[in-house]
Amino acid sequence: MKIRIIGCSGSGKTYLAKRLSEKYSIPNFDLDDIQWDNSQNSYGVKMPIEKRNQMLNDILQQPNWIIEGVYYTWVQKSFEDADIIYVLDTPKWLYEFRIIRRFVKRKFGFGKGKKETLKSVFNLLKWTDTFQSTNMKEINKILESHKDKVVFIKKKEEIDRILTD
Repeated sequence: MKIRIIGCSGSGKTYLAKRLSEKYSIPNFDLDDIQWDNSQNSYGVKMPIEKRNQMLNDILQQPNWIIEGVYYTWVQKSFEDADIIYVLDTPKWLYEFRIIRRFVKRKFGFGKGKKETLKSVFNLLKWTDTFQSTNMKEINKILESHKDKVVFIKKKEEIDRILTD
C-alpha cells in the first residue's frame, strides 16, 4: 500500500500519517525530513537537491509507504505511485491554532522539532495562508489526472472514519 498525504502546515498530515502507519504497519515519511537538513544548527537549511531526490527515490522504491508533506512540484512521482492520495482541507482557524500550539510545545521541550523562532512561526502562518489560497489551486490541477484515487478530507470525523474502517 502506498499512501500520499498533502495539506497545509497544521492540517493534520503528521497525525494521519502516524495513525495509518500504526494501522497498516507500514513506514511513514515526512517530506520535511527530506527537504530540510535537520543536522544543521540553524533553522531553514535545505538539503542538497541531489541528496533530497535520492532520498525520495529510495522511499518510492519501497513496496509500502506513507509520504506526507506540503511539497508537490519535486515529488510528483509520489502522486503517480500512490494507491490513494489524501488531501487535508483544514479550516484556517484550526491550522493556525495547531501551528502556534506546536511552536509553544517545541519551545518548552514537549515536542520534537525544528529550531523555530517567533519570526519563523509568523512567516509560516503567512506562508500557509498563501499555500491555501494559491498553491492548493495548483495542487488540485496536478491531482486532476489522479482524481480516481484522491480523497478530500475536511473534518476530523472523516479522519476518524478512515482510521477505524
